[in-house]
Amino acid sequence: MSWDNDFPSRSRRRTRRFPSSDDWFSDMDSMFEDMFRDMANTIPKELVRERRLPDGSTVREMGPIVYGYSMSVGPDGKPIVREFGNVKPSGQQIGFGPQKPGLTVKEEREPLVDVITEGSQIRVVAELPGVEKNDINLQCSENDLTISVNTSQRKYLKTMELPVSVDSDTPKASYKNGVLEVILKRQKPGTKSKEIKIE
Repeated sequence: MSWDNDFPSRSRRRTRRFPSSDDWFSDMDSMFEDMFRDMANTIPKELVRERRLPDGSTVREMGPIVYGYSMSVGPDGKPIVREFGNVKPSGQQIGFGPQKPGLTVKEEREPLVDVITEGSQIRVVAELPGVEKNDINLQCSENDLTISVNTSQRKYLKTMELPVSVDSDTPKASYKNGVLEVILKRQKPGTKSKEIKIE
């Protein structure tokens, strides 16, 4: 019995090839390039502009493009995830195969909103930075609330279903430091949509 026959040398051992970190990063770069190329084709033209640089060349800019989320635990102990911004995940069907992941970009941003039930009233808190009180439009019906802003600098839009029916004749709204707060009282169904004035 010899050492060489019983224990093969390293050069003769079978080795399994794992992808190198360079391959992995290259694949990730390629995936992001494809995703941004697809997004550039679907981005609203209002979010695309060209700017001339001091040397005479031009650069193409896109934006603002905003995405974020907030997570909390609901009263039932389950997590609640609220997304905000103007980017939403989307899927594109390729033949009969699986959907290809992608992104949809809208001109209007969806603000971060919390809806809190407090006894006989509902409190809605929305973050609307960069706008004036007079730019905000609120529409309320017994079942939903719509927050919208349409200025040259900022566009926000969010329609939310309320957890209970509310009285659309008695809402109160205030706006301070980029935060909108709307107080709504519970009501039986049957009232019509009404505009809310911000104090």
